[in-house]
Amino acid sequence: MTTPAADTDANTASTRTRDTAVAGRVRIETEGQIGWIVIDNEPRRNALTLAMWAAIPEAVARLCADPGLRVIVLRGAGSDTFVAGADISEFETVRRDAASARAYEAANVAAFDALREATLPTIAMVRGFCLGGGFALAAACDLRIADATARFGIPAARLGVGYPPSAIADVVRLVGPSRAKLIFFTARQFGASEAQGLGIVDALATETPLEQATRELAQAVAHGAPLTLRAAKAGIDALTARLSPADLATCQALADACFESADFAEGRTAFMDKRAPRFTGS
Repeated sequence: MTTPAADTDANTASTRTRDTAVAGRVRIETEGQIGWIVIDNEPRRNALTLAMWAAIPEAVARLCADPGLRVIVLRGAGSDTFVAGADISEFETVRRDAASARAYEAANVAAFDALREATLPTIAMVRGFCLGGGFALAAACDLRIADATARFGIPAARLGVGYPPSAIADVVRLVGPSRAKLIFFTARQFGASEAQGLGIVDALATETPLEQATRELAQAVAHGAPLTLRAAKAGIDALTARLSPADLATCQALADACFESADFAEGRTAFMDKRAPRFTGS
C-alpha cells in the first residue's frame, strides 16, 4: 500500500487520490522501502513547469532523509507518459533570453544534481514519452527501466535550445560521445529496444507489467546493504571523467548564446504554431 508523504511545498501534492486531477505538481509517496517521486501534469504529458523543476530537489531531499527508505523511483503520473519535457508554453516568459534562461537552467541543473547526487539509489520508470528535460532527468538517475511504449529523444536541435553541460555529461556517461552526438544532432526519437541497445535503458519490461517489474527491481536494490550501495555509487561516479571548470565555462557560454539567438525565438514560435522551424544559424 502506498503511503502519501506530506506536502513539500505548494507544488507538491500529498495524496494520489485527492491530487491526481490537479496539473503541474511534483509529489512524493512511500511504499515500504521505496520512495516515489511522481511528475504529475497529465494534461500536458507530464511536461515540467518552472515551479515543478524547483520542487524536485526538495522531493529528493525529503525521501533521502527518511530512514526507512532504501531506493527512490522517479515516474510520470498516469499510465501513458514519463515526462514529455519542459513546458515550452512557458518559454516566452521564463526562458526568453540568455539571462532568463540561466535562471531557468539553474532550476534544471538543481533537479538533475539532486537525482545524480542522491544518497539513495535512483531508478527512472519510463513509459511513453521521455523527451528533452524528461530524458535528462532519467539520465541523472542511477538506473532506467522501461516498457515497449517508451520513446526517448532530445529535440533541442529543433527548438534552438542550449543544454546544460552537466546534463550533456550525463548522456555521454550513459551512451558514450558518438552516440550522444547522434541523440543531440538528429533530435529523433528512439524506441525502447533501440534505446536499450544504445545503453539508455538498463532493463526492459517485456514479460511483466512495468510497475511490477519496477517494484521488483527497486526491491532487489533495497535488499542490498545501504552502506555498500552508497560506497559503490560514490566509487563508480568518482571514476567517471568530468569536465574541467574552464571546459564547463566554455560549454556554458555556447549554451547561453543559443538563448540570445534568432533561432531560439524561431524554434519556440514554430513549436507553438505546430510548424517546422526555419533556422538560419543566427
